[in-house]
Amino acid sequence: MVSRSALAFSALAMLAIPALTLAQCPTGEVSVEVHVLTDDYGNETYWELVPSGNGCGNGTLQSGGNPALNCASGGTQASPAGGYGNNTTIVNGPWCLTEGAAYDIISIDSYGDGQATFEVFVEGGMVGSFNAPGGFQTWTFTALPVQPYDLGVSKLTTALYNETGLGVTIRGSLFNHGSETITSFTLNYRIDGGDVVSEVVTGISLAAGTGMDLEHTTPWMPDTEGTVLLEVWTSAPNGQEDQAPANDLRTAQLVVNPAVPDIMDEYLAAPPTLTVVADDDEDLLVPRDLDFHPDRTRNELWVINKDVANTGGSTVRFFDPGTPEQTFLWQRDPNAWHFMSLPTAIAMADNGNFATSPGVFDANHNGGTPFTGPTLWSADPAIYAQPLFGPLGSHLDMLHVNPNSQGIAHDQWNRYWVVDGFNGDIVMNDFREDHTPGMSYHGDALIRRYADFTITRDPNDHIVSHAVMDKATGWLYVVDHGGQRLLRMDTRTGTVAGTPTFGPWESYVEYSMVSGYAWEEIVSEGLSQPAGIDVIGDHLLVSDHATGDIVIYDKSGTTAVELGRINTGAAGIMGIKVGPDGRIWYVNATTHALVRVDPALTTSVTDAPARSTLRIHPNPSNDRVFLTLADGQLPTGWVEVTDATGRLCARHAAQDLSHGIDVSALTNGTYVLRMEGQPAQRFTVAR
Repeated sequence: MVSRSALAFSALAMLAIPALTLAQCPTGEVSVEVHVLTDDYGNETYWELVPSGNGCGNGTLQSGGNPALNCASGGTQASPAGGYGNNTTIVNGPWCLTEGAAYDIISIDSYGDGQATFEVFVEGGMVGSFNAPGGFQTWTFTALPVQPYDLGVSKLTTALYNETGLGVTIRGSLFNHGSETITSFTLNYRIDGGDVVSEVVTGISLAAGTGMDLEHTTPWMPDTEGTVLLEVWTSAPNGQEDQAPANDLRTAQLVVNPAVPDIMDEYLAAPPTLTVVADDDEDLLVPRDLDFHPDRTRNELWVINKDVANTGGSTVRFFDPGTPEQTFLWQRDPNAWHFMSLPTAIAMADNGNFATSPGVFDANHNGGTPFTGPTLWSADPAIYAQPLFGPLGSHLDMLHVNPNSQGIAHDQWNRYWVVDGFNGDIVMNDFREDHTPGMSYHGDALIRRYADFTITRDPNDHIVSHAVMDKATGWLYVVDHGGQRLLRMDTRTGTVAGTPTFGPWESYVEYSMVSGYAWEEIVSEGLSQPAGIDVIGDHLLVSDHATGDIVIYDKSGTTAVELGRINTGAAGIMGIKVGPDGRIWYVNATTHALVRVDPALTTSVTDAPARSTLRIHPNPSNDRVFLTLADGQLPTGWVEVTDATGRLCARHAAQDLSHGIDVSALTNGTYVLRMEGQPAQRFTVAR
């Protein structure tokens, strides 16, 4: 429901059961309270407290909310009058519950777009905080008193996809489950069971029941390709032994890709070869940008189309791009008219998500508030563009203070930098926690505006002004289309100072101005209509829409030095990207083309990822998948199917699969299929 901004939390209230309302609890029972924080629409909530494992309406201990709602009301788009107040905190209890027993809070949001926060306290200490994204949700807590010292890692936000030779910062979040305020602790990590890297963190004040972000000051430097296990944990809170170590540790599987080679010198040695990989026959309709999925086993190139405002933009995914086996898939989200209207750019993330920047002033198309900005999406084919998530489509999140966005660059996890074309500013948009597909809570976002220089957009709102992050240095490189120049700013500098005068039109955890950061103009001449941009090593690449040139610079100094130009022979070029093998790719919005540029000399170009002759179909599937080999051979050996966590879901002899693999018992999601002699392949179960 796009017209409702900032759905923060939704109302709950308990209908008291006198038998449970006691001032003192007997032996074997503990005192439990539930605090409920409501949002703008408290009337849309119904809830129940039940013994863990019970369904809604089965053995209900407490229930509350709007009496016009029930267990079947979740996501029905109903918003009946009555229920509980908006934007309030309701303290429920205390009640005496069995010590050590598990209980479920079942939350039903009738409209289905995000609602309440539940805070559970046992003997006065918070044991959990649950944020309701909408629809029908269940959370479990255990009725045990908190310990004085109980600090745990609640989430990891370390990049899932990495490259050899590029440092990886260990990031995540902590939560103080104990009753004592934490002023120091030890943060630890290790890779594949190797040496532990530890540091003592001091100078903090983490109160009971609160959390904070963590960032280890010693990065990990991967030097070998493959998959590794990251373990991150805390110890010694306030120098004491952690009294509940079960929640100390979080793990993640990280992928290390080979480094992208810098072969720009080979492009300058002799005229390169241009190959049109796709055009409007492959549904490219005013393409404006492109990016490669960071999971190299997927071997996917994504292109984003401008299209028209009322329908919204679209994407075309190319599988095995530029090879004889290339296939493509055109997709448009059901609500692209709002969340992807006239998109200017796309940026893949290091966690399996991606973001786009809508080029419109008002995503609601009603001529009112400039309520628009970057949109976060999942690249999981079981989620993106699927009509399964209600009136707000499949988007994961959207922020609304960047009208006429001209470009977007990924930083880390769900953090992106956006070129705000309306204000001429650069804006850091950190979605932090996404609100899950089709929901609408944005209140946890962190947004910072940088306005010491001005970007001038194309007055016709067609030619883009892209940006790219050099993750090795923290410098953001930005195209100023109207100024016919290139800028860069050091994102690791600056001080938060003051509140922007522009917006906001919804509530965020932070919306601030930044001042005192380092920036510089690095190119001020030689460009007519600069548009796309990318970096590789010490080289900077910029596309010129008017001339069709790709200009290559040396960016290692205080100004960028032009080294040479690749003339593509056609005006209209916009987004450019250096692919995993070092080759340059670009899209031309005028000729509706995707083009690969190959250097005349290829001495340093790495081999393309191994091409699989194995085909999985149908993909997505709802009950059974079949395997064929393109070379006509019969599959041999064993076939294994694992889920996203690496858990083995199925194992079969390949020669026994003439009737396919039964996946009817698998839940919706993406799975990995491995067969002897073939690269891993992904397929999706979607119903």
